[in-house]
Amino acid sequence: MSNKAHSKDAATNPRGIPYAPFVDKVEDYVSSRAEVDGTMKSFQEMISKYQFMEVNTQRRGAGLKDKIPDIQKTLDTVQFLKTRKPDSDALEATFELNDTLYAKALVPPTEEVYLWLGANVMLAYPIEEAESLLESKLSAAKQNLGNCEEDLDFLREQMTTLEVATARVYNWDVTQKRKEKAEQADDSRPEKQVVPNG
Repeated sequence: MSNKAHSKDAATNPRGIPYAPFVDKVEDYVSSRAEVDGTMKSFQEMISKYQFMEVNTQRRGAGLKDKIPDIQKTLDTVQFLKTRKPDSDALEATFELNDTLYAKALVPPTEEVYLWLGANVMLAYPIEEAESLLESKLSAAKQNLGNCEEDLDFLREQMTTLEVATARVYNWDVTQKRKEKAEQADDSRPEKQVVPNG
């Protein structure tokens, strides 16, 4: 196989996923039938790696799709609390404790909110700071989701390219086998003696 497929300077997408080699001429990758199995195995390994990346990217995208609505809901709540005047009456709110468990609370006008940061960590933030933090988290999550969707399209393209490359190498191998059989058949036939008439 040529050095093009193993080059360390191989082109990648913006997140470092390498492009699959495009096999235009099989002879650039395989010079003899002895190299076909290694080339096919190499292409299959690359397809497996792309499939692994695809599964991880799908999982990451699904997590972001779950997280974005929660961040948006929290941001909307912080923005609502920001609009309340200091002399407003306490607000009765129902909030979720668990999937099926809710509680009621009286929420007085406030200048600070508590945000879950993850890993069982909650911090108090002034409302302005909480709003900017949530806006940046929401923006980053949307950007990451866009990147995941872009990467999934890219990975599908690369897998298709490799499947086509595998088919081309396989077809080249079949053609070479037929040529070899035809040559062997021609070599094994006895030459006809031309007998002159008469």
